[in-house]
Amino acid sequence: MIQAPFSYKRYRFPPAVIDHEVWLYVRFPLSLRLVEEMLLERGIVVSYETIRCWARKFGPDYAGRFRRKLPRTSDVWHLDEVVVTIGGSKHWLWRAVDQDGYVLDGIVRSRRNTKAAKRLLIRLMKKQGCLPKR
Repeated sequence: MIQAPFSYKRYRFPPAVIDHEVWLYVRFPLSLRLVEEMLLERGIVVSYETIRCWARKFGPDYAGRFRRKLPRTSDVWHLDEVVVTIGGSKHWLWRAVDQDGYVLDGIVRSRRNTKAAKRLLIRLMKKQGCLPKR
């Protein structure tokens, strides 16, 4: 389980139980009563109000950790160039996509510019911190 920086002093249940309950409630679309039933099946008797208090105190930390996790980039990147019409005028859209389909970065320019595409790749390599194999 994920170690939270909070103190679990003066709680009746061990930190592992509290962590697991908060993780269940934050990670999956479960109601408080469903989480209560899941813990009851494991032999842990906790009211849904206690679960609500735990989720209120420890939940934002868990939610923040889930949001911070960025998808890992793969070893192969593709640079796409597409002409799009914005406000009646042509613009060029360059975007970098990895082999799994995640959009890594993109730019829009009003004219076709090879230097801008190269700057996109340089900026992307600095931002990702690693070079692709291809």
